[in-house]
Amino acid sequence: MKASEVHSLTIQELTLKEKNLRQELQQTRFQKHTGELADTAKLSRLKKDLARILTEMRARPETVAENNQEA
Repeated sequence: MKASEVHSLTIQELTLKEKNLRQELQQTRFQKHTGELADTAKLSRLKKDLARILTEMRARPETVAENNQEA
């Protein structure tokens, strides 16, 4: 996933993507541990995609405002 793709997503889409990526990352780690994972580069791609999404969420003012209200 490119950064330009992440910039075009809405907050709801970013949140959904984050949830899905976390689940996929967990499954991929499990597959690696059990020896079922053929594409080991997938782990680093998933982590980078998750980082891009989290960075974009923190950069948006509406997300920052929501997080401040919850604290």
